[in-house]
Amino acid sequence: MTLISAKNISVNHGNAIILQNVTLDINAGEIVTIVGPNGSGKSTLLRAFIGATPLKSGTLTRKDGLRIGYVPQKLHIDPTLPMSVARFLSIPLRVSASAAKDALEQAGSGALASRQMSDLSGGQFQRVILARALLGKPELLILDEATQGLDQPGSADFYRQIESLRETLGCAVMMVSHELHVVMAASDRVICLNGHVCCEGAPEVVASAPEYRALFGSGTQGALALYRHDHDHHHHAHDHEHEDA
Repeated sequence: MTLISAKNISVNHGNAIILQNVTLDINAGEIVTIVGPNGSGKSTLLRAFIGATPLKSGTLTRKDGLRIGYVPQKLHIDPTLPMSVARFLSIPLRVSASAAKDALEQAGSGALASRQMSDLSGGQFQRVILARALLGKPELLILDEATQGLDQPGSADFYRQIESLRETLGCAVMMVSHELHVVMAASDRVICLNGHVCCEGAPEVVASAPEYRALFGSGTQGALALYRHDHDHHHHAHDHEHEDA
């Protein structure tokens, strides 16, 4: 089932063309990653998908009543403001303690409810933001550079959490990331964007596409194999369903 379908969408910022004739679908239960150089329109595409950026042309259709959870690139909270994690999750809509606890556990941060937001590490903070996005029981989780500022093991753990959420909640995931090696392994489909869709497909297909190599070189192939090896140690039971690319 298609959750969101974009047909030939274009977005301008003033006179500058940010996105031109982008067509793509996000289907139930899949993990789709958008990669591309800086300024390629990745965040703009996500904002268009959540309805925060107007289209110049084209059409965007969403499944009726589609529930979207959004994890922004950066969220700034005044560090002098005393606010517990549980209180943060109850702004603007109050949530029950049990709903907050469930969302925190799903985000891999179950023990944090009573902690102060200002005391959290970068990784803990991101998991709380993820928990907040999960409160609405999303069918589609949209993440914009959600691991910016985390170290490599921290971001790998975060993406493993996203994969396990897809397994347990059945939600689709659409994410933008710079961490090509991790993302390539965690995705069912990769879309290479540079103002338009340069190439798309299974990670292995995109990693060897000339358009992708022109933008990123070929250095991620070895990293992809390395991550897969490490990843498979964590997921013996994972039936390699994505490897028949």
